[in-house]
Amino acid sequence: MSGTEEKRPAGSGRPTSRDVARLAGVSHTAVSFVFNGRAEGNLSPATQERIRQAAAQLGYRPDPVARGLRSRRTAVIGLVTDEIASSPFAGRLLRGAMETAWASEHLVLTVDSGGDPAKEDAAVAELLDRRVDGIIYAAMSLRRVRVPEGLHRTHSVLANCLPEDDSLPAVVPAERAGGRTAARLLLEEGHRRVAMIGGQDDIASAERLRGFRDALRAEGITVAKDWALRTGGEISSGYEGAIRLLDGVPPDRRPTGVFCYNDRVAAGVLHAATRLGIAVPGDLSVVGYDDQEHMAAYLTPPLTTVALPHRAMGEAAARLLLDSIDTGRTPAATTRRIACPVISRASVGPAPTW
Repeated sequence: MSGTEEKRPAGSGRPTSRDVARLAGVSHTAVSFVFNGRAEGNLSPATQERIRQAAAQLGYRPDPVARGLRSRRTAVIGLVTDEIASSPFAGRLLRGAMETAWASEHLVLTVDSGGDPAKEDAAVAELLDRRVDGIIYAAMSLRRVRVPEGLHRTHSVLANCLPEDDSLPAVVPAERAGGRTAARLLLEEGHRRVAMIGGQDDIASAERLRGFRDALRAEGITVAKDWALRTGGEISSGYEGAIRLLDGVPPDRRPTGVFCYNDRVAAGVLHAATRLGIAVPGDLSVVGYDDQEHMAAYLTPPLTTVALPHRAMGEAAARLLLDSIDTGRTPAATTRRIACPVISRASVGPAPTW
């Protein structure tokens, strides 16, 4: 190993690789082999284990600066976001990326640009100056994004967004499949009169609705035009849509199941149902989307929802980036779609027999 680790600075209690070698009764080179990943074929398993036990006993960790100088890596990756670090949706994605990186002995430096393209470019430039091994760019909502300037100069992966120029690999939710899943939740309980409330002019809305219609069409069911209400993505949007669908409508002429664009819309639907005296799930079943933390599980009734796989996206993006760093090969600019799991609670029940 380099001289950076060969001598313990005066007054420092930090153990060195030479301390480990003395305790394990091996050469300094043997310790270097173990902590540089070159032990296989050079040292017996017993010797490797003796070195690791000595390192654990001393509390030894390889010097990341010295290791970086040798490998030309810093063991640090950057994570640039638009607004995700300050949003309630981001925690799981960030945790997934950070824990995956940590398991591979990498740290993550996170920069939130607040949605400012100039800040994104500056953040990428700063991370490149600090010689990070690679960069993840993550977005708060699924959309096509301008690739920040400089991102092509290092190993890079996008999370929860797609590059406008299709030039980089991306990890996104399987939104169309999620819409199919939501439909099946209602179909399996016998619902045939179903509606969709909420949504915006974005990729997620279009894909969820497309998947929802796919599953219904396979069963010979069509959503009536006036039962597909694109009212927005907030609680008020769900309330407004539910009032339009349900208020003053006889039970046998209204939907028995509603798929909501997200959990906030579902909260509005539940509020409207309560006001109108419509029991959930006895008279109306409600399916949300997102599994929003600190919300979906605490509604009345607790919301059955299709979860956005934030943590899995963070893990997959970090793993793809780390594999690219390890192999030195740029991954193909393809899109990996992560399944959206069902979180079953109490807002879906059998279709009423009117």
